[in-house]
Amino acid sequence: MKKNGMWFPVLLTVLLAPLPAGHGEENMKNTIRVTSPAFSEGASIPADHTCDGADISPPLQWSGVPPETKSLALIADDPDAPGGDWVHWVLYDLPPEVAQLPPAVPATARIPAGGTQGKTDFGRHGYGGPCPPRGTHRYFFKLYALDTLLRLEPGATKKELLKAMQGHILAEGQLMGKYQRA
Repeated sequence: MKKNGMWFPVLLTVLLAPLPAGHGEENMKNTIRVTSPAFSEGASIPADHTCDGADISPPLQWSGVPPETKSLALIADDPDAPGGDWVHWVLYDLPPEVAQLPPAVPATARIPAGGTQGKTDFGRHGYGGPCPPRGTHRYFFKLYALDTLLRLEPGATKKELLKAMQGHILAEGQLMGKYQRA
């Protein structure tokens, strides 16, 4: 392509044109900061929050939720599981004004903070802690700010939740912890 040729101005126009709405949406999302007083990013998850301890959910806190958020959703999973991704927690329709979850969230269909719990790969509602068969695994606690209330029935799976969230994610964030059984 020559600079004085016909194609250069057309190519330049295409390259410099603004992206259509929604294009590159994943890279432009706001980031929510997710933390826990129980463990820091990349650190070991305490045994109390695993199958080797009390198997209670860890306390989680977050900030940076956009003001237009209508609900929050949380997915905790282990991508290092031998059979592929293992889902440890599914929570949705959490009110946007909630900025933390205490330790030991009850394993009920609906929680006191106002959210609804889905079904984990353990086959039940509520949190199921790390319990890797071998090696060190990573556990991701992913929080999503949504522009809608999903109104899914209790027991929705991660797959069903991800499908319902499509096109509704305003911001997201995650906290990753590790665990290896002794």
